[in-house]
Amino acid sequence: MALPAIAPYPLPTELPPRRVPWQVDPSRAALLVHDLQQYFLDAFPAAGPPLEPVLANTARTLAWARAAGMPVFYSHQQGGQTPEQRGLQRDFWGPGLPADERAQSMPAAIAPEPGDRLVLKWKYSAFARTDLAEQLAALGRDQLVVVGVYAHIGVQLTAADAWQRDLRAFVVADAVADFSAEHHREALRWTAGKCAVVLSTDELTGPAPALAR
Repeated sequence: MALPAIAPYPLPTELPPRRVPWQVDPSRAALLVHDLQQYFLDAFPAAGPPLEPVLANTARTLAWARAAGMPVFYSHQQGGQTPEQRGLQRDFWGPGLPADERAQSMPAAIAPEPGDRLVLKWKYSAFARTDLAEQLAALGRDQLVVVGVYAHIGVQLTAADAWQRDLRAFVVADAVADFSAEHHREALRWTAGKCAVVLSTDELTGPAPALAR
């Protein structure tokens, strides 16, 4: 099965309630940009929602995190994986990323900068078969802010995996995208109810500056 062609949909504006009173503390938090490689983004319409505002909100979140001195991590998948490397993901999603530079790249507006950390990812969760947890511990970070794709797959599983490691996860609702509005809403509802705080980019970073007239 290949990735679906994703129809445009508006980002959710009504977020699920918080079950816990956690607040993001930049001195304790790291940011994870999850799987925003072109291969995954090509499934979306290039202009309009959800992708266009999600990339803009991701860029805002990155700028805020870097200004606050937070470590920034990027999960990414290797192109041209062997069947052994791909494992059961091949059964569900086919061979995955081709060994192609563009497919593996990230849009310039949200691409890694010097000092950011790359995590080579093999499964849904960015913690599975990686050293992400060890890197966070070495940096003294016990909070993880997550943006990226896809909300009901890797983002949700990464947030759940963080919870199982006693790391507080925060999912930025309008800086993640999914297969559909229904999938997006359900992912936010599930994570907010089970393992994370769901918040908006404005709640995290402050409102975006008003456009000059």
